[in-house]
Amino acid sequence: MEMKTELKKISFIGLGLIGGSIAKTLKRISPQIRLYAVSGHLSTITQAYEAGVIENSTMLSLDEISDSDYIFLCTPVQQNLIYLEQLKNIVHPHTIITDVGSVKGDIHRAAARLGLERNFIGGHPMAGSEKTGFAASTAYLLENAYYILTPSAEVSTQQVERFRSLVCALGAIPMILDYDQHDFATASISHLPHMLAYSLVNLVKEIDGPEQTMKTIAAGGFRDMTRIAASSPVMWQDICLSNQTQLLRLLDLYTEQLSGLRTWIAQGQKEPIAAYFSQAKDYRDSLTVRRPGSIQPVYELYCDLIDEAGSIATLATLLASNGISIKNIGILHNREFEGGVLHIELYDQASLDTAGTLLEKYHYTIYKR
Repeated sequence: MEMKTELKKISFIGLGLIGGSIAKTLKRISPQIRLYAVSGHLSTITQAYEAGVIENSTMLSLDEISDSDYIFLCTPVQQNLIYLEQLKNIVHPHTIITDVGSVKGDIHRAAARLGLERNFIGGHPMAGSEKTGFAASTAYLLENAYYILTPSAEVSTQQVERFRSLVCALGAIPMILDYDQHDFATASISHLPHMLAYSLVNLVKEIDGPEQTMKTIAAGGFRDMTRIAASSPVMWQDICLSNQTQLLRLLDLYTEQLSGLRTWIAQGQKEPIAAYFSQAKDYRDSLTVRRPGSIQPVYELYCDLIDEAGSIATLATLLASNGISIKNIGILHNREFEGGVLHIELYDQASLDTAGTLLEKYHYTIYKR
Protein backbone atom coordinates (compact mmCIF):
# COMPACT_ATOMS: atom_id res chain seq x y z
CA MET A 1 0.00 0.00 0.00
CA GLU A 2 1.46 3.36 -1.03
CA MET A 3 1.49 5.97 1.70
CA LYS A 4 -0.52 9.11 0.94
CA THR A 5 1.40 11.63 2.99
CA GLU A 6 3.45 14.80 2.86
CA LEU A 7 6.28 13.19 4.83
CA LYS A 8 9.69 14.02 3.41
CA LYS A 9 12.33 12.92 5.91
CA ILE A 10 12.34 10.04 8.41
CA SER A 11 15.36 9.09 10.50
CA PHE A 12 16.39 6.10 12.56
CA ILE A 13 18.66 5.85 15.58
CA GLY A 14 19.61 2.21 15.45
CA LEU A 15 18.96 0.12 12.35
CA GLY A 16 18.71 -3.48 13.49
CA LEU A 17 15.96 -6.01 12.89
CA ILE A 18 13.00 -3.75 13.72
CA GLY A 19 14.43 -0.40 12.63
CA GLY A 20 15.78 -1.92 9.45
CA SER A 21 12.46 -3.59 8.67
CA ILE A 22 10.53 -0.34 9.16
CA ALA A 23 13.03 1.48 6.94
CA LYS A 24 12.87 -1.18 4.22
CA THR A 25 9.08 -1.14 4.32
CA LEU A 26 8.97 2.65 4.03
CA LYS A 27 11.34 2.53 1.07
CA ARG A 28 9.14 -0.11 -0.54
CA ILE A 29 5.83 1.73 -0.14
CA SER A 30 7.08 5.32 -0.60
CA PRO A 31 10.41 5.45 -2.42
CA GLN A 32 10.31 9.27 -2.52
CA ILE A 33 10.72 9.62 1.27
CA ARG A 34 14.30 10.36 2.29
CA LEU A 35 15.48 8.00 5.01
CA TYR A 36 18.54 8.62 7.22
CA ALA A 37 20.13 6.63 10.02
CA VAL A 38 22.47 6.92 12.96
CA SER A 39 24.02 3.71 14.24
CA GLY A 40 26.61 2.49 16.69
CA HIS A 41 28.40 0.76 13.81
CA LEU A 42 29.49 2.39 10.57
CA SER A 43 29.22 -1.01 8.87
CA THR A 44 25.44 -0.91 9.43
CA ILE A 45 25.23 2.51 7.77
CA THR A 46 27.31 1.27 4.85
CA GLN A 47 25.18 -1.85 4.46
CA ALA A 48 21.90 0.10 4.52
CA TYR A 49 23.24 2.71 2.07
CA GLU A 50 24.49 0.08 -0.38
CA ALA A 51 21.08 -1.62 -0.16
CA GLY A 52 19.49 1.66 -1.30
CA VAL A 53 17.51 2.08 1.94
CA ILE A 54 19.06 5.25 3.42
CA GLU A 55 20.51 8.43 1.94
CA ASN A 56 23.63 8.81 4.09
CA SER A 57 26.74 6.74 3.50
CA THR A 58 28.61 8.18 6.49
CA MET A 59 27.76 8.58 10.16
CA LEU A 60 25.53 11.57 10.94
CA SER A 61 25.27 13.68 14.07
CA LEU A 62 21.94 13.97 15.88
CA ASP A 63 21.78 17.63 14.80
CA GLU A 64 21.65 16.50 11.17
CA ILE A 65 18.48 14.46 11.72
CA SER A 66 16.78 16.78 14.23
CA ASP A 67 14.48 18.27 11.57
CA SER A 68 13.01 14.91 10.52
CA ASP A 69 9.25 14.34 10.35
CA TYR A 70 9.81 11.23 12.49
CA ILE A 71 12.76 9.96 14.47
CA PHE A 72 12.54 6.26 15.35
CA LEU A 73 14.52 5.18 18.42
CA CYS A 74 15.44 1.57 17.65
CA THR A 75 18.21 0.78 20.13
CA PRO A 76 17.85 -1.21 23.40
CA VAL A 77 15.40 0.28 25.91
CA GLN A 78 17.99 1.86 28.19
CA GLN A 79 19.99 3.26 25.27
CA ASN A 80 16.84 4.90 23.87
CA LEU A 81 16.60 6.93 27.08
CA ILE A 82 20.11 8.30 26.51
CA TYR A 83 19.29 9.34 22.96
CA LEU A 84 16.05 10.96 24.09
CA GLU A 85 18.05 13.11 26.50
CA GLN A 86 20.44 14.12 23.71
CA LEU A 87 17.53 15.13 21.45
CA LYS A 88 15.94 17.37 24.08
CA ASN A 89 17.46 20.70 23.02
CA ILE A 90 17.83 20.09 19.28
CA VAL A 91 14.63 18.41 18.08
CA HIS A 92 12.40 20.59 15.88
CA PRO A 93 8.89 21.48 17.11
CA HIS A 94 7.19 19.54 14.28
CA THR A 95 9.24 16.36 14.79
CA ILE A 96 7.65 13.28 16.34
CA ILE A 97 9.99 11.01 18.27
CA THR A 98 8.86 7.41 18.62
CA ASP A 99 10.48 4.21 19.83
CA VAL A 100 10.04 0.49 19.22
CA GLY A 101 10.78 -0.84 22.72
CA SER A 102 8.69 -3.50 24.46
CA VAL A 103 8.57 -1.44 27.69
CA LYS A 104 6.96 1.99 27.63
CA GLY A 105 6.87 3.35 31.20
CA ASP A 106 10.50 4.48 31.50
CA ILE A 107 10.61 6.32 28.19
CA HIS A 108 7.25 8.04 28.79
CA ARG A 109 8.40 9.25 32.18
CA ALA A 110 11.66 10.45 30.60
CA ALA A 111 9.76 12.33 27.88
CA ALA A 112 7.67 14.07 30.53
CA ARG A 113 10.75 14.97 32.59
CA LEU A 114 12.53 16.34 29.53
CA GLY A 115 9.54 18.39 28.34
CA LEU A 116 9.20 16.30 25.16
CA GLU A 117 5.63 15.05 25.56
CA ARG A 118 4.40 17.16 22.63
CA ASN A 119 6.95 15.39 20.46
CA PHE A 120 6.62 11.80 21.69
CA ILE A 121 4.44 8.83 20.74
CA GLY A 122 5.54 5.47 22.13
CA GLY A 123 5.47 2.50 19.79
CA HIS A 124 5.82 -1.26 20.06
CA PRO A 125 5.66 -3.32 16.84
CA MET A 126 4.93 -6.87 17.97
CA ALA A 127 7.08 -8.62 15.40
CA GLY A 128 10.59 -10.00 15.31
CA SER A 129 12.64 -13.07 16.11
CA GLU A 130 15.82 -14.22 17.77
CA LYS A 131 17.75 -12.93 14.73
CA THR A 132 19.28 -9.48 15.02
CA GLY A 133 20.87 -6.82 12.86
CA PHE A 134 20.05 -5.01 9.64
CA ALA A 135 20.85 -8.13 7.59
CA ALA A 136 17.94 -9.95 9.27
CA SER A 137 15.43 -7.17 8.54
CA THR A 138 12.84 -7.50 5.78
CA ALA A 139 10.40 -5.22 3.97
CA TYR A 140 7.48 -7.41 5.08
CA LEU A 141 8.23 -8.10 8.75
CA LEU A 142 5.38 -5.87 9.95
CA GLU A 143 2.67 -7.34 7.70
CA ASN A 144 -0.46 -7.86 9.84
CA ALA A 145 1.49 -7.52 13.09
CA TYR A 146 0.00 -5.58 15.99
CA TYR A 147 1.74 -2.22 16.40
CA ILE A 148 0.86 -0.73 19.78
CA LEU A 149 0.87 3.07 20.09
CA THR A 150 1.14 4.80 23.47
CA PRO A 151 0.64 8.54 22.87
CA SER A 152 2.03 10.93 25.48
CA ALA A 153 -0.34 13.23 27.37
CA GLU A 154 0.44 16.38 25.37
CA VAL A 155 0.91 15.16 21.81
CA SER A 156 -1.86 16.39 19.53
CA THR A 157 -4.70 14.20 18.29
CA GLN A 158 -3.74 15.12 14.75
CA GLN A 159 -0.19 13.84 15.27
CA VAL A 160 -1.48 10.58 16.74
CA GLU A 161 -3.81 10.04 13.79
CA ARG A 162 -1.00 10.90 11.38
CA PHE A 163 1.27 8.31 12.98
CA ARG A 164 -1.56 5.77 13.09
CA SER A 165 -1.96 6.22 9.32
CA LEU A 166 1.77 5.64 8.87
CA VAL A 167 1.55 2.39 10.85
CA CYS A 168 -1.37 1.23 8.69
CA ALA A 169 0.64 2.03 5.57
CA LEU A 170 3.42 -0.22 6.90
CA GLY A 171 0.93 -3.09 6.77
CA ALA A 172 0.66 -3.35 10.55
CA ILE A 173 -2.42 -3.22 12.79
CA PRO A 174 -2.33 -0.19 15.13
CA MET A 175 -3.69 -0.46 18.67
CA ILE A 176 -3.71 2.57 21.00
CA LEU A 177 -3.09 1.90 24.70
CA ASP A 178 -2.09 3.81 27.83
CA TYR A 179 1.57 3.09 28.55
CA ASP A 180 0.90 1.51 31.96
CA GLN A 181 -1.79 -0.69 30.42
CA HIS A 182 0.69 -1.69 27.72
CA ASP A 183 3.41 -2.59 30.21
CA PHE A 184 1.07 -4.69 32.35
CA ALA A 185 -0.28 -6.49 29.29
CA THR A 186 3.16 -7.27 27.86
CA ALA A 187 4.41 -8.29 31.29
CA SER A 188 1.54 -10.78 31.41
CA ILE A 189 1.75 -12.33 27.95
CA SER A 190 5.44 -11.90 27.13
CA HIS A 191 7.72 -10.97 30.01
CA LEU A 192 6.30 -13.36 32.64
CA PRO A 193 6.37 -16.37 30.27
CA HIS A 194 10.04 -15.71 29.65
CA MET A 195 10.72 -15.64 33.39
CA LEU A 196 8.89 -18.96 33.79
CA ALA A 197 10.80 -20.50 30.90
CA TYR A 198 14.18 -19.42 32.27
CA SER A 199 13.21 -20.65 35.75
CA LEU A 200 11.96 -24.02 34.55
CA VAL A 201 15.06 -24.68 32.48
CA ASN A 202 17.34 -23.79 35.39
CA LEU A 203 15.29 -25.94 37.78
CA VAL A 204 15.60 -29.01 35.55
CA LYS A 205 19.30 -28.30 35.02
CA GLU A 206 19.87 -28.19 38.78
CA ILE A 207 17.87 -31.31 39.69
CA ASP A 208 18.97 -33.48 36.74
CA GLY A 209 21.43 -36.24 37.62
CA PRO A 210 24.92 -36.77 36.24
CA GLU A 211 23.45 -39.08 33.57
CA GLN A 212 21.31 -36.12 32.38
CA THR A 213 18.25 -38.33 32.08
CA MET A 214 15.84 -35.38 32.10
CA LYS A 215 17.75 -33.61 29.35
CA THR A 216 17.80 -36.78 27.28
CA ILE A 217 14.07 -37.46 27.43
CA ALA A 218 12.93 -33.82 27.33
CA ALA A 219 10.38 -33.38 24.55
CA GLY A 220 6.88 -32.17 23.80
CA GLY A 221 5.62 -29.88 26.53
CA PHE A 222 9.04 -29.08 28.01
CA ARG A 223 10.54 -28.06 24.69
CA ASP A 224 7.47 -26.05 23.66
CA MET A 225 7.25 -24.21 26.97
CA THR A 226 10.95 -23.44 27.28
CA ARG A 227 11.81 -22.54 23.68
CA ILE A 228 11.76 -18.83 24.51
CA ALA A 229 14.48 -19.35 27.12
CA ALA A 230 16.85 -19.33 24.13
CA SER A 231 16.21 -15.58 23.73
CA SER A 232 18.94 -13.00 24.36
CA PRO A 233 19.87 -12.91 28.09
CA VAL A 234 21.10 -9.31 27.75
CA MET A 235 17.85 -8.13 26.19
CA TRP A 236 15.75 -9.81 28.88
CA GLN A 237 17.93 -8.45 31.66
CA ASP A 238 17.19 -5.01 30.20
CA ILE A 239 13.45 -5.71 30.05
CA CYS A 240 13.36 -6.98 33.65
CA LEU A 241 14.90 -3.77 34.94
CA SER A 242 12.83 -1.52 32.69
CA ASN A 243 9.49 -3.14 33.50
CA GLN A 244 10.38 -4.04 37.08
CA THR A 245 7.18 -2.83 38.79
CA GLN A 246 4.75 -4.58 36.46
CA LEU A 247 6.83 -7.75 36.25
CA LEU A 248 7.10 -8.05 40.04
CA ARG A 249 3.33 -7.58 40.28
CA LEU A 250 2.80 -10.41 37.78
CA LEU A 251 5.30 -12.69 39.50
CA ASP A 252 3.40 -12.21 42.77
CA LEU A 253 0.07 -12.95 41.08
CA TYR A 254 1.52 -16.06 39.44
CA THR A 255 2.98 -17.23 42.75
CA GLU A 256 -0.53 -16.99 44.24
CA GLN A 257 -1.93 -19.10 41.40
CA LEU A 258 0.79 -21.71 41.83
CA SER A 259 0.29 -21.76 45.60
CA GLY A 260 -3.44 -22.38 45.20
CA LEU A 261 -2.79 -25.24 42.79
CA ARG A 262 -0.24 -26.72 45.18
CA THR A 263 -2.80 -26.66 47.99
CA TRP A 264 -5.40 -28.53 45.93
CA ILE A 265 -2.84 -31.14 44.88
CA ALA A 266 -1.59 -31.57 48.47
CA GLN A 267 -5.16 -32.03 49.71
CA GLY A 268 -6.13 -34.34 46.85
CA GLN A 269 -9.05 -32.13 45.79
CA LYS A 270 -10.05 -33.58 42.43
CA GLU A 271 -12.88 -31.19 41.54
CA PRO A 272 -11.00 -27.89 42.00
CA ILE A 273 -8.03 -29.27 40.06
CA ALA A 274 -10.23 -30.45 37.18
CA ALA A 275 -12.14 -27.16 37.10
CA TYR A 276 -8.90 -25.17 37.13
CA PHE A 277 -7.46 -27.17 34.24
CA SER A 278 -10.71 -27.01 32.25
CA GLN A 279 -10.88 -23.24 32.67
CA ALA A 280 -7.32 -22.90 31.39
CA LYS A 281 -7.96 -25.26 28.48
CA ASP A 282 -11.08 -23.37 27.39
CA TYR A 283 -9.22 -20.07 27.42
CA ARG A 284 -6.22 -21.55 25.60
CA ASP A 285 -8.49 -23.09 22.97
CA SER A 286 -10.05 -19.68 22.36
CA LEU A 287 -6.75 -18.19 21.16
CA THR A 288 -6.43 -17.51 17.43
CA VAL A 289 -3.85 -20.18 16.67
CA ARG A 290 -4.60 -23.44 18.46
CA ARG A 291 -2.12 -26.16 19.21
CA PRO A 292 -2.64 -29.79 20.11
CA GLY A 293 -1.86 -31.17 23.54
CA SER A 294 1.65 -30.46 24.70
CA ILE A 295 2.83 -34.06 24.61
CA GLN A 296 1.81 -34.54 20.98
CA PRO A 297 4.19 -33.65 18.14
CA VAL A 298 3.47 -30.48 16.19
CA TYR A 299 4.35 -30.24 12.52
CA GLU A 300 4.34 -26.55 11.72
CA LEU A 301 6.09 -23.87 9.75
CA TYR A 302 5.84 -20.12 9.45
CA CYS A 303 5.81 -18.24 6.19
CA ASP A 304 6.22 -14.60 5.12
CA LEU A 305 3.18 -13.50 3.16
CA ILE A 306 2.34 -10.23 1.42
CA ASP A 307 -1.07 -8.89 2.40
CA GLU A 308 -2.75 -9.10 -0.99
CA ALA A 309 -6.18 -10.42 -1.95
CA GLY A 310 -6.03 -14.18 -2.55
CA SER A 311 -2.50 -14.68 -1.21
CA ILE A 312 -3.55 -17.27 1.39
CA ALA A 313 -5.79 -19.03 -1.14
CA THR A 314 -2.90 -19.17 -3.62
CA LEU A 315 -0.62 -20.77 -1.05
CA ALA A 316 -3.28 -23.24 0.10
CA THR A 317 -4.03 -24.21 -3.51
CA LEU A 318 -0.33 -24.77 -4.17
CA LEU A 319 -0.11 -27.19 -1.24
CA ALA A 320 -3.39 -28.94 -2.05
CA SER A 321 -2.47 -29.44 -5.71
CA ASN A 322 0.61 -31.29 -4.49
CA GLY A 323 -1.35 -33.59 -2.20
CA ILE A 324 -0.53 -31.78 1.06
CA SER A 325 -3.39 -31.40 3.55
CA ILE A 326 -3.39 -28.45 5.94
CA LYS A 327 -4.43 -29.18 9.51
CA ASN A 328 -4.57 -25.55 10.65
CA ILE A 329 -3.70 -22.17 9.18
CA GLY A 330 -3.79 -18.67 10.62
CA ILE A 331 -2.23 -15.20 10.63
CA LEU A 332 -0.05 -14.30 13.61
CA HIS A 333 -0.67 -10.72 14.71
CA ASN A 334 1.75 -10.94 17.66
CA ARG A 335 4.96 -12.58 16.52
CA GLU A 336 7.76 -10.96 18.47
CA PHE A 337 9.55 -14.27 18.79
CA GLU A 338 8.27 -16.03 15.68
CA GLY A 339 9.47 -15.57 12.13
CA GLY A 340 6.77 -15.34 9.47
CA VAL A 341 3.29 -13.89 9.40
CA LEU A 342 1.40 -17.08 8.41
CA HIS A 343 1.29 -20.15 10.67
CA ILE A 344 0.68 -23.46 8.87
CA GLU A 345 0.17 -26.72 10.77
CA LEU A 346 0.40 -30.05 8.94
CA TYR A 347 -0.42 -33.64 9.84
CA ASP A 348 2.97 -35.34 9.75
CA GLN A 349 6.70 -34.87 9.25
CA ALA A 350 6.62 -35.94 5.60
CA SER A 351 4.01 -33.28 4.81
CA LEU A 352 6.08 -30.68 6.67
CA ASP A 353 9.24 -31.52 4.74
CA THR A 354 7.44 -31.57 1.38
CA ALA A 355 5.61 -28.30 2.08
CA GLY A 356 8.84 -26.56 3.08
CA THR A 357 10.65 -27.67 -0.06
CA LEU A 358 7.70 -26.74 -2.28
CA LEU A 359 7.18 -23.27 -0.81
CA GLU A 360 10.90 -22.48 -1.04
CA LYS A 361 10.81 -23.59 -4.70
CA TYR A 362 8.15 -20.94 -5.31
CA HIS A 363 10.24 -18.30 -3.51
CA TYR A 364 8.29 -18.13 -0.26
CA THR A 365 10.41 -17.36 2.81
CA ILE A 366 9.70 -20.00 5.44
CA TYR A 367 10.74 -20.60 9.05
CA LYS A 368 10.64 -24.01 10.72
CA ARG A 369 10.57 -24.63 14.45
